[in-house]
Amino acid sequence: MNRRTEQQKAIRVDIIQKAEPYVQQQLEHDHSGHDWWHIDRVRKLSIELAAKEGADPFVCELAALLHDVADEKLNDSKQAGLDKVEQWLHLHVNDPDVITHVMTIIATMSYNGGQNPPMETLEGQVVQDADRLDALGAIGIARTFMYAGSKGSIMHEPGQDYSQYEYRAAGKSAIYHFYEKLLKLKDLMNTTYARELAEVRHQWMEMYLEQFYREWNVNDIQQNRGG
Repeated sequence: MNRRTEQQKAIRVDIIQKAEPYVQQQLEHDHSGHDWWHIDRVRKLSIELAAKEGADPFVCELAALLHDVADEKLNDSKQAGLDKVEQWLHLHVNDPDVITHVMTIIATMSYNGGQNPPMETLEGQVVQDADRLDALGAIGIARTFMYAGSKGSIMHEPGQDYSQYEYRAAGKSAIYHFYEKLLKLKDLMNTTYARELAEVRHQWMEMYLEQFYREWNVNDIQQNRGG
């Protein structure tokens, strides 16, 4: 490793080390499932996916760390969140290409009811997949109910049709969120390895919903009596 490469690596490590406490401070009061531990899982998934897919690990890790600081659910508006992240990047990152790349990823990675354009770079695909993977499986189930509770939403309302509601409209149940988003994510993964991980997590959610409905309808008691 030559001296210039060593310097670049040291600079990148320093940026990541500065990003971590900034993100922790920004999200320390979150109770919606978009807290630091969500960020840390997405960061770890991004690093793993980047290694598998050959993406730039630094861009992936930095975008993963900062992505929810800009989330419109946690700011006055989407633009306000993006401006906050861009300001931080200009203070700590000297490479304009990295800043542009990270901002492009963050601006377009949200699910947004499936309306956002596809990611144009491999790094964007990696971070988007990592974020979506954390919305699946056991963690995804827990985060769904955590978010619903933070917004005062009900758990389930049998027979209620929410299909005419806008994607982020208030009043929808936690269970409905599985159908409007979570169960669709498996088929929206960008990378090969993410699709493999999503398949397993998707199956856990399907099994959970089957058991949920059994218990909701008290069919599990009837089954035990029959046995």
